[in-house]
Amino acid sequence: MKYTVLTLFPEIIDAYFASSIMAKAVARGIVEYRSVNIRDYALDRHRTCDDAPYGGGPGMLMLPEPLGRALEAAGAVNRFGGQQPDAAPAPGLARVVYLSPSGRPFDQALARELAAEKELILLCGRYEGIDQRIIDAYADDEISVGDYVLSSGEVAALAVIDATYRLVEQVITPASLEEESFSGGLLEYPQYTRPEIYGTLKVPEVLLSGHHENIRRWRLEKQVEKTLALRPDLIRLGEEKGLFDGGTRKIIEAIRSRGPEGSGKGET
Repeated sequence: MKYTVLTLFPEIIDAYFASSIMAKAVARGIVEYRSVNIRDYALDRHRTCDDAPYGGGPGMLMLPEPLGRALEAAGAVNRFGGQQPDAAPAPGLARVVYLSPSGRPFDQALARELAAEKELILLCGRYEGIDQRIIDAYADDEISVGDYVLSSGEVAALAVIDATYRLVEQVITPASLEEESFSGGLLEYPQYTRPEIYGTLKVPEVLLSGHHENIRRWRLEKQVEKTLALRPDLIRLGEEKGLFDGGTRKIIEAIRSRGPEGSGKGET
């Protein structure tokens, strides 16, 4: 997987790729990245990348010329033609994603879809956003990481990168991904480590029993319990899509029948 990130602040992106598991994935050649400074493609000596929007309004908007030149140098294709004469050849093999609060919601299913790509070009907005003509001409996707507004498109881009690179083969052990939140339509079960007693709180006895089937059952019940309490929408969606087997459906109905008092959010 290759990530190309177009940004006004490449140092934010560079720091992320130099840290933790990501740094190891880059060192092993599993992940490649390039941060592109949009200012390098500005048209004046001041490297100006923003101007006031037509029609008035507060704030500034990112200019189309530097963005278009940067995108084409990164390999993006202008679907309306008019390629910049000094741009590198654009094979159009990368998927261009513009991070925007106006985009479609980013979720685990979309993360898996993007993780299957060979290359993502991520366009980070600033100020009041970018000229709509850039979105129309270059973006394959407009994606939002949540129903809130960020001042930094880089933060949103890093969220997409973090959610996708870990799904790339060989980055993380497959078994570690199978029981995560959103796998199978449920949130992840509670987990515990040493010490066995922390203050007055003990690790649930079932986890100390060594009885694998009882542990599996307990974890599944806790997954259902937690999902019903925090994300009932996921349960409804899982039911609509037929994601749950008979055992899981019985647990869902049993917990629902207990009502809010018996949801056991604090039980161990």
